[in-house]
Amino acid sequence: MTGDNAQPQVKLDRAERIDRSRARAWALQVHYRWESSGFEGTLRDALVDTTATRRIAPSRLPYIRALLTLLDEHIDEIDRTLRRYLDNWSLDRLSRIDRAVLRLGAVELLYRDDIPPKVAIQEAIHLAEAYGGDESPRFVNGVLDALYKGQAKGA
Repeated sequence: MTGDNAQPQVKLDRAERIDRSRARAWALQVHYRWESSGFEGTLRDALVDTTATRRIAPSRLPYIRALLTLLDEHIDEIDRTLRRYLDNWSLDRLSRIDRAVLRLGAVELLYRDDIPPKVAIQEAIHLAEAYGGDESPRFVNGVLDALYKGQAKGA
């Protein structure tokens, strides 16, 4: 992977894993809000707007910020990469939720060396199950698994 944020994989305790999972769900909501507003400002701006009206546990904010910052910095590259693995789909045709889940999963696969790829994919599937449509989990799994295998091969 390309890992700008190369960090060693660290075993998290249960509370930290729960915080990370919930931080991902918050990042998804912020992305949805950002895209629904017509992409006004950055994702970090959308987080500031969200925290002005919603209470997010302080322990989750650093990971939310990290994901959204990476997405802000690399969204064009992430979208180009995802497009390579979308069989018979365009990124624009996807639901906002599926697009956001794929982007967040791709952020972790491509730029977070501290997150095992299987964890990144499984967490994205959980988001798709919780927030997406009936076919979302299988779709997200297929795209992110193909991305991971393609990156592992150096595609």
